Amino acid sequence: MSAEIINLRQARKQRARDEKAKEAAENRSRFGRSKAERALEKQSLARAEKVLDGHLLKLASDGQDTQPLEPPAPKPLR
Repeated sequence: MSAEIINLRQARKQRARDEKAKEAAENRSRFGRSKAERALEKQSLARAEKVLDGHLLKLASDGQDTQPLEPPAPKPLR
């Protein structure tokens, strides 16, 4: 009836490593995203920003007038 002899210091350190590994696995599942997912999000944000910028009104170039520029007058027919 011989019991296995364990070193308490090593057992304590191993338990701490196991707990850290468990926490790391939880964080990976909670916050981790693949490179493709990050690229897709970046691409969709860029597309949304481009669409939004396309809807902005152009302001006068002198910088003092804050009214939107009026469209050019149509040319008279000959």
